[in-house]
This record gives sequence, C-alpha cells and structure tokens, in this order.
Amino acid sequence: MHQEMTELLPRLRRFAYSVTGSMPDADDLLQNTVERLLAREMPGDADLTKWAFRVCRNVWIDECRARKVRREAAERPELSDGQVVDGEQQTAREIEWSRVDAAMARLPEDQRQIISLVAIQGFSYQAVAEILSVRKGTVMSRLARARVALSEALAPVTMRTRP
Repeated sequence: MHQEMTELLPRLRRFAYSVTGSMPDADDLLQNTVERLLAREMPGDADLTKWAFRVCRNVWIDECRARKVRREAAERPELSDGQVVDGEQQTAREIEWSRVDAAMARLPEDQRQIISLVAIQGFSYQAVAEILSVRKGTVMSRLARARVALSEALAPVTMRTRP
C-alpha cells in the first residue's frame, strides 16, 4: 500500500489544486487527506485510488464547512472590532489567478470536481460515479454542462452567445 500511496500523491495533489484553486490550500488538503488515509483502515473491498479521492473530497467538504462557520463568526461585529484587512495581500491574491483558474472557479463545485476527475485525473465516467456516489449519467450530464460553461467563459468576447 505504501508504494501505491506514493504513486498516487501527484494525482491527489492535482485534484486538491483543482478543487481548492490555491496551491497552499491544495497542499494543506493533500496533507490532511494523507493523514486521514493513514489513520484509518481502508475498507477491504475498496480500491485505494477511488477511496483516496473520496477521502480527499470529503476532507475538502469538511474544510469548506469549517471556513463558512469561521467566516460567519468573523462577520459578527462584536468579534471583528479592531481587525485590519490587508488590501495589498488581497489584491496580490486576486492577481495570481489565471484565466482558466477563474473560469474553473465559476463552475459549481460538483462540475469542478467532475472536470478534475475526468479531464485532469483521467478517471472513467464509471470510476467518477463511484468516487462521488452518483450515477454514471449524472457524471456525463455534469461534465457536459461544465464543458459548455468553460467554453463560454474562455471564448473571445465577440464569440460568446450569452451576455
């Protein structure tokens, strides 16, 4: 399992980046995923690759929920008095996004996950369906919608069909 896990890390890291959109967040997600994989026993009937991607996805969902709770707590006036926002850092963070990353970020999370698993990771539709616990047809329709949305977002302004 150690050898398989080592070979799987680059693919998991790419998936983590595609889901988070940030290398620091992707590295944190990868580390948390590996910790969870090593701390828990793999189900006997599970494929390591599918199980690892599912764990990674679930860790990210947990992180998003935690961030939402922290953000809501920070927005409460009694908790935010005296806090200073670093505008320069915020601007630098926004500038580093490339055109494709921006287009990916506009996709709904379910479409972004499927694009990453199919187009970047090279999983079959059936494998993605198993990882995400959805039907194969759902994978295909979400992928088609994601491809159309990306095509529209990346098309030159004169070629776009929607305003």
